[in-house]
Amino acid sequence: MDFQQIARPEVVQWLLEPSNPSIRYWALQHFQGLSAKNTEVQTAQQSIQQSPVVKAFLDAQAPEGHWGKPNHLYANKYTATTHTLLILAEFGLPKIPTIERGIENLFTFQLNSGHFSTVLPKTARGYASTVSDTCCLDANILYYLAHFDYLEDPRTQKTIQFLVDHYDESHRGWKCRAYPINRDAVFPQECYMGLCKVLKAFSNFPSKHRTPEINHIINQLAEVIFENQIYMYLRNPDGTRKEKAGWKRFGFPLFYNSDILEVLDTLTRLGIKDSRMQEAIDLVINLQQPDGKWILKHTFNGKFHHDIEVKGKPSKWITLRALRVLKGQLG
Repeated sequence: MDFQQIARPEVVQWLLEPSNPSIRYWALQHFQGLSAKNTEVQTAQQSIQQSPVVKAFLDAQAPEGHWGKPNHLYANKYTATTHTLLILAEFGLPKIPTIERGIENLFTFQLNSGHFSTVLPKTARGYASTVSDTCCLDANILYYLAHFDYLEDPRTQKTIQFLVDHYDESHRGWKCRAYPINRDAVFPQECYMGLCKVLKAFSNFPSKHRTPEINHIINQLAEVIFENQIYMYLRNPDGTRKEKAGWKRFGFPLFYNSDILEVLDTLTRLGIKDSRMQEAIDLVINLQQPDGKWILKHTFNGKFHHDIEVKGKPSKWITLRALRVLKGQLG
C-alpha cells in the first residue's frame, strides 16, 4: 500500500479547510508542498490567533506573562505556562508579543545550570541548584523554544548543553525521580517517555543546530526505541515484553506522556526509516476509519483553557499526524 491509496483527496481537503487555521497551516506545508514563506501559508499562520480555541489560550495569560500560578511553571497542571506554550507551538502560532512575554517569564524559572525548575527560585542559592532530573520538562520547553525561534538565544543554548552534559551514555537516557515506579516492570534503565520527548525536541531543530553530539544522542535514543519495539517497553513478571496499551490510543496534545503516533512522527521528522518501525506503521494504517480519517481516543479536555476536538470523533489533529507519518514513510 502506498501513500496515495491512504490519503484520500477529500480528507486532505478536510484538513485544508480554513475553519481550523492551525491544521491548514501545517497541511499546506506537508501535503501541498508549500514552504513556510509561501503567502498562503503565512496567511494561514496569521489567522491562527483569531481561532476561538487559540484565542481562549491567549486571553488566559496574566499581564506579567505567565499562565496559571505566577510562581509555578507547572501549576495548575494543563493550564500552566509550560503546558500553554507547548500547545500554542503545536498550534503553529508565530512569535507574537503574547508569546514573547510568556517566554521571558519562562526564563525566570531557568536555573544557572540551564535546567528549568517548576517552582520559581527565591534566592541565588535556589538558582544554583544542581537538580538534574525531569528531562521531559526541559525537552518540551526546547520543543517550543525551537518553534518560536529561540534556538540561538544563549539561554536556550544553556538548556541544550545541560541535556547533553547530563546524558547517561551507558544507560542511554536521563535519570528521573518518577521513573520507574517499579524497576522490575520496565526494560529501559532510564525514563522512556522522557527520552521520547528529548528526541521530539531534537526533531524540531533545523539540521544546522544538530551538533555531532546531538546526532550521536539521536542515534542512540532511536536504538533504544527500536529495542523496545516503540511501545513494548513494559516487562511481565516472567520477563517477557508487554505493550503499553495506552500508546495505541492516539491523543492530542500530549505532555509528559506519549503514544505510538507521536514517536513515529518524531522519527519521521528526523528522516529515520527502519524496518523495525513497520509493525507500528501497520497499526496506524489499521486504525484509519472507513471514511479515511482517524479518531481522537485520548484527551485532556476539561482541563485546558478550551477543549480541543471531541473524544471518540474524527480528529483533524490525529489525521494530520498520521498522514504526515505515512507520507514520510511510504510516500
